[in-house]
Amino acid sequence: MNTIARTEQALYQTLFELAQHHPIAYEWLKRLPDWLAAIKNKERYAQAPYYASVIDKLPSVAPTAIDLNTACVTASIDFEHSEYRRSEALLKNLMPWRKGGFIIGNQPKIHIDTEWRSDLKWDRVLPHLSDLSGRRVLDVGGGSGYHGFRMVGQGASTVVVIDPSCLFYHQFMAIRHFLGAMTNRFGQSPIHFIPVGLEELPQDNQQAGLFHTVFCMGVLYHRASPFECLTQLKAQLTRGGELVLETLVVDGDEQTVLVPKDRYAMMNNVYFLPSVAALTLWLQKVGFVDIKCVDINITTSDEQRATAWMNYHSLSDFLDKDDPSRTLEGYPRPKRAVLIAKKP
Repeated sequence: MNTIARTEQALYQTLFELAQHHPIAYEWLKRLPDWLAAIKNKERYAQAPYYASVIDKLPSVAPTAIDLNTACVTASIDFEHSEYRRSEALLKNLMPWRKGGFIIGNQPKIHIDTEWRSDLKWDRVLPHLSDLSGRRVLDVGGGSGYHGFRMVGQGASTVVVIDPSCLFYHQFMAIRHFLGAMTNRFGQSPIHFIPVGLEELPQDNQQAGLFHTVFCMGVLYHRASPFECLTQLKAQLTRGGELVLETLVVDGDEQTVLVPKDRYAMMNNVYFLPSVAALTLWLQKVGFVDIKCVDINITTSDEQRATAWMNYHSLSDFLDKDDPSRTLEGYPRPKRAVLIAKKP
């Protein structure tokens, strides 16, 4: 059984076990075949068969150790030189790598130096989280799964990463291939990837959601209906569950919201950038409680930059050369806030 089939089988098993105690998980199980079939549909994703072939060609190797609690998620592997060369070439066929990084191998080793130093964001968020030990966690818009792996490293029993990107799905599968047979306390894989957006997940306002903690980092400003997004996030939480929300913000009071006219930092799908005060009000109106802003950070070129594994334009290309406090469009430079809130 290949990596993708084995990983998807583990996802079915986990959802089946959850459904024994949480009826909403049956809805996930019913929809899962369509979700997984859609990401393999070459009429919808022309690159899907090629990406899958890359995963199939990765050498059969097993890690001697893994480390999910370091800046780069690491799989220690004693590569033969030919295995190293083959693995590096295949992983580069899955470029661009946005979120990470990852280290595969000992000496020689492959350092997937991603556009984002995602460890810096994790280090800002981690001190403010409730203990993840034994928790079920949902990571919305989780990219290739970097933060999901870090959540497993913090003791989460089950992490589900969702992202509709065909490339991110296969990047996750590539990393999962090299991390080997990880298991949680129930003997199951502790991390899974479902290639869907938040809006496709089952929700039932009469039932609690499946997850003790929901992360939504770098997603809200891409949503044309932020209140709908926040409501959907709340629906995925158990009662008393914790939302970790990270998004672009601007300075101002409760009434301050930036709506870019066209692009923002060259992104054409940015809709709303609220102030922290406005975002707090949004969360209150949706029904969250115990809302706290725990971090505000101006994005730097140390955290987001072009690399050999993502060799397109990055943050420095999106800022005004004469005034780096502004974007090319004249808006305030990207600033991100982390808010934590509870579902009553």
